[in-house]
Amino acid sequence: MFADTKAFPGLAVRSLEDARRFYGDTLGLRTSEEHGLMWLHLAGGRDTLVYEQPDSTPASYTVLNFEVDDIDAAVSALTERGVRLERYDGMEQDDAGVHRGGGPFIAWFKDPSGNVLSVLQER
Repeated sequence: MFADTKAFPGLAVRSLEDARRFYGDTLGLRTSEEHGLMWLHLAGGRDTLVYEQPDSTPASYTVLNFEVDDIDAAVSALTERGVRLERYDGMEQDDAGVHRGGGPFIAWFKDPSGNVLSVLQER
């Protein structure tokens, strides 16, 4: 039924203005707005819809992953821009906040609404 339809993810934020500053200015993503909604224009044509929902509850899981070639450089750039990396009990993370166990190297951070994002590097 939907095999040939264009699908895209949506992300609720408490403040569209805060989201615009974070995703556009802090993360450097290209954004646009239409009908009171914001689009994140991600590489590979993977656009994500961002909509304001002031009483939204952030997801307790990672909602958006950014794959990079150099996680150390990415984590450094994030912290230089004031982004705080998340620390999780029971998850081994180095001093920079990067988990280097099985799977990709990965570090987590949150947007102003508390949505969990990650930066990761394949091994």
